Amino acid sequence: MSEPLPPAASRGVLTTSEVAKRLGVSLRTVQLWVEAGILPAARTPGGHRRIPATAVEALALSTGLAERAASIERAAQAKAPEATQRRFSVLLVEDNAELRTLWEHSLAGLDPRLEIRVADTGYAALLHIGQQRPDLLVTDLRLPGMDGFEMIRALERDPAFAGIPTLAITSMDVAVVGDQGHLPQTVEILHKPVLPALLQDRVRFHLTHAGAAQPPA
Repeated sequence: MSEPLPPAASRGVLTTSEVAKRLGVSLRTVQLWVEAGILPAARTPGGHRRIPATAVEALALSTGLAERAASIERAAQAKAPEATQRRFSVLLVEDNAELRTLWEHSLAGLDPRLEIRVADTGYAALLHIGQQRPDLLVTDLRLPGMDGFEMIRALERDPAFAGIPTLAITSMDVAVVGDQGHLPQTVEILHKPVLPALLQDRVRFHLTHAGAAQPPA
């Protein structure tokens, strides 16, 4: 969480807007990175976030997240003019490539308004979400780096992203999930193995609930 920052310590720090410009990402993405602890931040007496320039440069040079973020956002901007009808956006987050492909293929063709995006880490998921809030998040709870628990809690701390309907997929026992807990009520737990038919059923439920399902012929 952010800590108060003395006025004299403002040298060598950047605003969230400056960080967004430096890394080529949206302001919302930077805010999510701060909430998730990817970027350290302090607060001025007026409540504004200040981020060490050294941390921003380290992120830009060492992890490749900045380049990946810019690529994701360029792709999203290129697709923007194509939107002619209400889309239902689903973000799939899974580090296992085979499972990720299985989930994606199982949802392909489910509904013409379904828009599927994929991410292989919690960090990458936050890049996507910072660019566009999904209508439904489908995520494994065990992810490298930032796990699904951390990612969901980071989203809940930001009013702009709190309350995203979520299907959390896990092989962990109910008791283990409960111990790590503090998941919001919008999260539904699905235990592995999750068959394609079950995933399709739950996504179809959310499509219908959101009023985005294709009307019957």
